[in-house]
Amino acid sequence: MGQSFRDLSVWQRSVQLTIEIYKLTSDFPSSERFGLTNQLRRASVSVASNIAEGYGRSTKGEYMQFLGHARGSISEVETQLVISRALNFGAKQNLDLTESLCSEVGRMLSTMMRSLKSKAPSLVPSP
Repeated sequence: MGQSFRDLSVWQRSVQLTIEIYKLTSDFPSSERFGLTNQLRRASVSVASNIAEGYGRSTKGEYMQFLGHARGSISEVETQLVISRALNFGAKQNLDLTESLCSEVGRMLSTMMRSLKSKAPSLVPSP
């Protein structure tokens, strides 16, 4: 296991997702600055942040809880991207990329959570 949450591929991909969300939403209508733009950005930042915070916790249960929060946030992002597409906000290519990253991070989180559930409590990463 790595020495830092930064070594986790799921964290790295979630940061990439956030960067792509910021690029995507920069083209949204200015009337959405405090609406969908803000929601998408905050939810995407929450994914990587919860992975990192969970990694820094003391117990497997706490880690799983924060990974669950990250998975919830990825579902928020996915829903908001569906709404964005329906409203024709953002370039199709950017929407396709962010939706793909969103799905990938969601799968990675589910796999990680299944893996952690099957491990003994002592095999949780230590910060």
